[in-house]
Amino acid sequence: MIPPNSSLVKYDCAVLVSRNTEKKTPRARSLKMSTTTPVGSSPVPSPPPKQKLPPTDAKTAQQTDEVLNSILPPREWTDNGQLWVQQVSSTPATRLDVVKLQEELDRRLQQRQARETGICPVRRELYSQSFDELIRQVTINCSERGLLLLRVRDEIRMTIAAYQSLYESSVAFGMRRALAAEQGKTDMEKKICDLEQEKKELERQVNELKAKCDQTEKRAAEQYKLEEKKHSDEITFLKKTNTQLKTQLEGISGAKK
Repeated sequence: MIPPNSSLVKYDCAVLVSRNTEKKTPRARSLKMSTTTPVGSSPVPSPPPKQKLPPTDAKTAQQTDEVLNSILPPREWTDNGQLWVQQVSSTPATRLDVVKLQEELDRRLQQRQARETGICPVRRELYSQSFDELIRQVTINCSERGLLLLRVRDEIRMTIAAYQSLYESSVAFGMRRALAAEQGKTDMEKKICDLEQEKKELERQVNELKAKCDQTEKRAAEQYKLEEKKHSDEITFLKKTNTQLKTQLEGISGAKK
């Protein structure tokens, strides 16, 4: 028999449930239960014989078993095509059992290297099993108290699940914001690169325009000098011509006299 994962919750001995494939009458039972151990597996200790209880005590024990099965459902697993069922124990717990539970909890925390602080799934699982075992112990003595603790356990699980969903949502939101920021950073870097290229292009155009302006000013200065020299030469020529004409005019006037 391959037992399921060990738990801090106390269970009874596993019971073999085998299906009979032979043809039977419609009234025949389709399942038969036995506590025998399959060949080639470790022996399973048979449960101790139960003492006959008075009718009132038997009814109370039956109700307690029903409450325990509703709080902690039986475990089932298959081995070599055979179905094994293990119900939670209805044996009352003693002070020694509680001390052993605490020691076993500490041992498993150390063995599985559970973290002492922060979020740790291993520590949460072991403490959840310990709480279930305490609920089992309390339910045997007082089923109402056990049902109340069941409500407390379910509320704690709902709260933890809500916080877990909130944490996952916040992580997803943070990832989306980080991706958006990274995308925005990439776009901004691209925009900066484009603006730098545009700035370089504008600086190149400014330099070209400055060079053209300098060349234009130089050509204009040269043209001005040429025009000025031409104008000066023309004035000199006109003055010289005027002097000659004046001299000739004076000679003509003197000859007439």
